[in-house]
Amino acid sequence: MSARKVLDSYAVLAFLENEPGAGKVEALIKKARDAEKPLLMSAINWGEVYYIVRRGSGTERADETMRAIETLPIEVVDADRVQTRAAAAFKATKKMSYADCFAAALAQVRKAELVTGDKEFKQVVDVIEIEWLE
Repeated sequence: MSARKVLDSYAVLAFLENEPGAGKVEALIKKARDAEKPLLMSAINWGEVYYIVRRGSGTERADETMRAIETLPIEVVDADRVQTRAAAAFKATKKMSYADCFAAALAQVRKAELVTGDKEFKQVVDVIEIEWLE
């Protein structure tokens, strides 16, 4: 099992909205803070959180959510060419959203474990490690 963890938008939203899986994400956040080793999140998935909250609750709530994320031990990783190519390869061969492909790609490139409850990722269990929230 990998020491590094990648959060997708599902995991972050579960934590912020106190949905199923929130307790597990909270424990990972505490562990990351205590170890001073941040969790990882693709900038694409960070943007996905923003648009989901903005679409559902408006700009002010979306901005508050992003400020809350900034206080957490989460390193938002910009998508470079290596990560983008890996995401594109997933998109070309799997029926996944492009944003989800970036979460999987970040986990693959960083040799990390993806934390999610999104069943769409079952398609890549043979390629990356996944810690399921549910």
